[in-house]
Amino acid sequence: MTDRALAVVRAGALTTVQDEGRRPGHAHLGVPRSGALDRPAADLANRLVGNRPGAAVLETTLDGCAVRPRSDVTVAVAGAPCRVTVDGRPVAWGGPVRVPAGALLDVGPAVSGVRAYLGVCGGIAVEPVLGSRSTDLLSGLGPPPLADGAVLPLGRPTGVHARVDVAPQPAPPAELVLRVTLGPRDGWFTPQAVRTFVSRSYRVSSASNRIGLRTEGPVLERARPGELPSEGMVLGAVQVPPDGRPVVFLADHPTTGGYPVIAVVRAADLPAAAQAVPGTPVRFVAVRRH
Repeated sequence: MTDRALAVVRAGALTTVQDEGRRPGHAHLGVPRSGALDRPAADLANRLVGNRPGAAVLETTLDGCAVRPRSDVTVAVAGAPCRVTVDGRPVAWGGPVRVPAGALLDVGPAVSGVRAYLGVCGGIAVEPVLGSRSTDLLSGLGPPPLADGAVLPLGRPTGVHARVDVAPQPAPPAELVLRVTLGPRDGWFTPQAVRTFVSRSYRVSSASNRIGLRTEGPVLERARPGELPSEGMVLGAVQVPPDGRPVVFLADHPTTGGYPVIAVVRAADLPAAAQAVPGTPVRFVAVRRH
């Protein structure tokens, strides 16, 4: 067995392999794009260790993970701020760190935010499925979420790590502001509901996951009854299920749906949604169509 590998000691609540996603041409089969929810953080982790853009990383959820490399590796942790240690010794978060073979690298619980990204020189080299190494929780494609005792192969290093101590990163949002373009089904809601949607505050629900950010707050009243025939869904679509509370579709979203979409979130605002802890205030701000 190759020594270019990571042994999983503590898998954490939900740790998955993620790259940039993109499984084009399969949406009609129910396969979404998947990929890292906080792409800028995943990209930073890769840059810090000298990986090519889009190399696969580990995405942790809330309580981190612990791994033991079988050879010397350079790693970096980005995204949600957390304590990082090597054999119990504190090391940099947000900077390149050399981890000796056999040492225990522990990515601790998030101090703030939700998801941390562990980049390893060479990238996580699990086999691609339909062009991506990402775990897709909705369709089940890609490698399963990490389990204790699993072994993950690593690719060969392709570059040198960054010469920085700590790279600046945005803080997780105290308030999540999501710019939206109204439509295509805003006409399914009363004018008052549309005004409520773009003027009142919501909160991130604890039921949120990689499929969608669920909200708690004012109920949006329908202007017409019934359901739509299933139609295509896109990343950032804000669907309103029968309970009347908006759901923002994230990377593992279904590719079709029958509940009306009141608006679509600008792609640039979605990484912050990946780091919004339950209870975070959410505001939807309408912007003009291009």
